[in-house]
Amino acid sequence: MLRKLHGLPGLVAALFLVVLATSGVVLSVVPALERSAAIVPTAGQLSVADLAERVVAQYPRTEQIESSLSGEVVVYYNRDGQPGADLVNPLTGEGIAPYQPSAFLRWVKNLHRSFLMDDVGRMLAGVLAALMVLICLSGTLLLARRLGGWKAMLRPIAGSGSPRIHAELARFAVIGLLLSALTGSYMSAVRFGLLPEAANTEPSFPAQVSGGTRAPAGSLNALKNLDINELRELVFPYPDDPTDVYSLSTTAGSGFVDQSTGELLQYQPRSDGSQFHHWMIRLHTGEGLWWLGPILGIVALTVPVLSFTGLRIWWQRRSSSIRLDESASIEAADAVILVGSEGNTTWGFAKDLQNKLNQAGKKVLCAPMNDLAEHYPKASVLFVLTSTYGDGDAPSSASHFMTRLEQFKADDGLEYVVLGFGDQQFPKFCQYALDVDVALGSKGLQQMHPVRQINRGSTLEFREWGEVIGEHMGIALALTHNPAPAVTSEFELVERVDYGVAVNAPTSILRFKPVQSDRNLWQRLSFRNRQHLPDFEAGDLLGVAPPGDQAARFYSLASSSSDGQLEICVRKQTNGLCSGYLHSLKPGDRINGFVQHNPGFRPAGGTTPTILVGAGAGIGPLAGFIRKNTERNPMYLYWGGRNPQSDFLYQPELGRYLDDQRLTRLNTAFSRSAENAYVQDAIVADEASLRQLIEVGAQILVCGGRDMAAGVKQVFDSILEPLCMDVDELRAEGRYLEDVY
Repeated sequence: MLRKLHGLPGLVAALFLVVLATSGVVLSVVPALERSAAIVPTAGQLSVADLAERVVAQYPRTEQIESSLSGEVVVYYNRDGQPGADLVNPLTGEGIAPYQPSAFLRWVKNLHRSFLMDDVGRMLAGVLAALMVLICLSGTLLLARRLGGWKAMLRPIAGSGSPRIHAELARFAVIGLLLSALTGSYMSAVRFGLLPEAANTEPSFPAQVSGGTRAPAGSLNALKNLDINELRELVFPYPDDPTDVYSLSTTAGSGFVDQSTGELLQYQPRSDGSQFHHWMIRLHTGEGLWWLGPILGIVALTVPVLSFTGLRIWWQRRSSSIRLDESASIEAADAVILVGSEGNTTWGFAKDLQNKLNQAGKKVLCAPMNDLAEHYPKASVLFVLTSTYGDGDAPSSASHFMTRLEQFKADDGLEYVVLGFGDQQFPKFCQYALDVDVALGSKGLQQMHPVRQINRGSTLEFREWGEVIGEHMGIALALTHNPAPAVTSEFELVERVDYGVAVNAPTSILRFKPVQSDRNLWQRLSFRNRQHLPDFEAGDLLGVAPPGDQAARFYSLASSSSDGQLEICVRKQTNGLCSGYLHSLKPGDRINGFVQHNPGFRPAGGTTPTILVGAGAGIGPLAGFIRKNTERNPMYLYWGGRNPQSDFLYQPELGRYLDDQRLTRLNTAFSRSAENAYVQDAIVADEASLRQLIEVGAQILVCGGRDMAAGVKQVFDSILEPLCMDVDELRAEGRYLEDVY
């Protein structure tokens, strides 16, 4: 429901909102331009009496003086029977230039206020402003749900493409857009009587005046006591009419001034309602707040981009509800795949599963989870592949699944299996998949295999899951989908450093450089290209597919593009196809690979401490983070290996980093040495100091095997207990990040 409240108004109003925003951008710079051109006396430098005296000296037939909120002073006068208006220098009263409001700006203002359609257009603009309020509020709630709660609103946003751009811009612009929308809605509501208009504070014309001889304007006490910066308008009395008075309007109120005695008559302060209305206009237009106008203009510039990305996201969601090709009918299907997807990514995995099942002779129906039928008469297995939206919610194509499940009739013998997709950095990792698994079990279906959670679309994890499911079904199920097939580049191994052979844990640090290609002559000539290296940071991933296998394996990078090379740390796994391939390389050998960004695993930076935890080859990206710590911010490393004489990875580099203070402290643990310790033991030994670091805002980054990461989490939960905190709370704040395998 919340997503509809956000999306439908945006779809309906997108074009009109773009017009409002672009015209608003033009108008937003006007107050700043006027302010930059205006001559503004400092407070107390010039009184209204001084101003009037100097203006009258230059314009004897002055009729009116206006001072805008931006500081411009305009005199309206009569000369030789012809009316005129000039911008004047308030310090001298001399004319600067004829005052002629811009016809273009007047047209833009009418476009912004009413779409050039008078009252009908003004009403439309008011409705759009109200819709913008709804879009801002619902969007903020959706973003909080996506990030895992209000405390996580400032954490890095995962993802890419239109959803990432839309979320980042919305977070940047929402306060400014909400301010413009609220003030615009208010002014429109007042204009059309939906809200009461501010009480009229205009004073009545004085019943009695002195009727004496008109005194020079510069001698009038009421004007002497008024600073020019408070003046809005001073209307002069008719010449030769002793009963007329000066009409005075200021920021605080309005009244009349006796032209002979200088006495302030019938002064009426602005009411609270009038002051409120006045400030609503200023906050909407930026008049008198020259710094606010450009800010609102920059914020308004995001509206066209938000409209485009919003429409793109809507189209992707709509497309995700389209059924895959070659689906069997409900009556004929002996295998059913239901898909829950927010942005189409899960459909790629479903397509691969459908194709491989078809190749094995299965008749497969593939459909959105929202299309769950009441009955599948021939189906023996029900696959549910689903992502999770926000804080454990259903994605778009599964929003009605739980309701439809209430009417579902399961045959005896129908088995089910749930596969969840998500990102471990979020506290509700694959939560919706877990909820669906429980709900299906409660309907009496038999579970074929426990629910599996796929982290960041891992091709390897998907393939491993397929092998297990294939064994259950008695078929070969070699799944190969790569959610982000990339254009590979060729890299040459230039250096390798080997460790761990003596303890039966061969691990190598491999350093590659890009290979020059005649096809990229322009890139070769480009100084900025750095030999074809893409932009990447330590913690990003290098994807490598071994010969004869389409599925890429990912290795965390220990280098940044500024280092001029790609560096990975790889342990040779028993029967590991890709790790064995990489360990067989000799300097000069070449591989094909690609970089996949991993922005969810990065030190936050700044002066707050960073605690790095790893074991084995997990030290790779951690060493890269330390290498880039050229500002010497507090950085602590806890790392576990097997034997200090055999597999102390990065030992020379870590020694240098300690010497030059890029690394604050190093704590190691070796499981096959006299100490017989693991990295968890090193953490426990430092429990008190780590708790103090966490209290002052430290961030924790963990990299390595899944079992190690689980043990480290358990230890930190224990350390955090006296602080009434846990790891999940740190995760929600972006202060506990994992890269595990």
